[in-house]
Amino acid sequence: MLNGEALRFATYPAAMILIWAFYWIRRRSVQRRTLDALRVAQEAGLTDPPSLHPTINTALCIGCRSCVTACPEGGVLGVINGKAQLINPSDCIGHGACKTACPMRAIDLVFGSAVRGVDIPVVSADFETNVPGIYIAGELGGMGLIRNAAEQGRQAIAAIMRHLGAGDGSHLDVVIVGAGPAGFAASLAAHERKLRFVTVEQEQRGGTVAHYPRGKIVVTGPIQLPIVGKMRIRETTKEALLQFWQEIEQRTGLRVHYNERVESIARNGSGFVVTTARETYHARAVLLATGRRGTPRRLAVPGEDLPKVVYRLIDPAQYRGQRVLVVGGGDSAIEAATTLTEQPDTTVTLSYRGSSFSRARPANRERLQAAQSEQRLSVMLESRVVDISPERVAVVDRHGMTHLANDAVIVCAGGVLPTQFLRDIGVEVQTKYGTA
Repeated sequence: MLNGEALRFATYPAAMILIWAFYWIRRRSVQRRTLDALRVAQEAGLTDPPSLHPTINTALCIGCRSCVTACPEGGVLGVINGKAQLINPSDCIGHGACKTACPMRAIDLVFGSAVRGVDIPVVSADFETNVPGIYIAGELGGMGLIRNAAEQGRQAIAAIMRHLGAGDGSHLDVVIVGAGPAGFAASLAAHERKLRFVTVEQEQRGGTVAHYPRGKIVVTGPIQLPIVGKMRIRETTKEALLQFWQEIEQRTGLRVHYNERVESIARNGSGFVVTTARETYHARAVLLATGRRGTPRRLAVPGEDLPKVVYRLIDPAQYRGQRVLVVGGGDSAIEAATTLTEQPDTTVTLSYRGSSFSRARPANRERLQAAQSEQRLSVMLESRVVDISPERVAVVDRHGMTHLANDAVIVCAGGVLPTQFLRDIGVEVQTKYGTA
């Protein structure tokens, strides 16, 4: 009896040792794979987060992997030596799920980095700028992800209602500027709450989304929209998303003033006068839900004003059989270049000033590599356009000057934040270098 009991008690430590050994081996294996992924990202130069991204306070982090598990993108975060770390920073697109999942509040979401500043309007937790009554939501405030931008639009309207209180009906409650994801959700929220509001959009339905290339896959994730409820769409095309928004407008009776550009916003007593190309609106508050693109970023080189130079790709078919130079290193540039390679007899070159495509999503980088390996696309890294003529483009890279025969130039270098417009209405803009 004693021998059997002694054997039973001896089994417990042995089992614990086996469990611990299994855990230790598995942990070492996971860490080794994490280190390998970090090394690959560093060697490829993919170390610069493109937008909103997490920073980890290692003094608080307990290495529980909650952030790793919560990240919808996968592989962005990992745990090394018991602390969470950004492993593939360029893959992060600002979901923010890691911050929510962290039980120790060791994660903050920040913009920019020590080497790349990002201009961001100053807003409070309630989306209000330093100008009382003017609010910002969505891409203009740095929240480019469709789902997050839409949620900000909804929350901004709730904040505006809390701040304004009841009006006397002499003015609109709010003018919403922009009808992209943030503006569209904000408009539905205002409509649901029976606010007196007007939504103006300087372009067509969808705002910035409308200018994506035809057939572009738009990854949205589930979106909670006022009146409509949850959109259970995880991956769809630009056209399908815009069609869905149009159906929502028709079903809810929401009215958006498209092709109406705001020219000025001025304080008038306790409210604002919003002047557009068509009308003048008097409102108690203004919600700016425009994109960050503003004015397309130009190359500032001779020949840029030629008709063959454009700043977005709309219809790839129009470039069939042409020699096209795409300029830029982000998702829009890569998507434009790889899409054009699918057109018959089209010669495509992609020029980028950087040494790697660290700002692009993994799927786009894979498309780019495939097009290169199949010799459907030429890539010129660390290069810049210096001159554009009717039949040629001069490009300088580390090997010297190259003159490319050329029929069209598509500049996808992003846009200049409408900083002057914001300053004209008194909104403060800060350059973030890895700060919240």
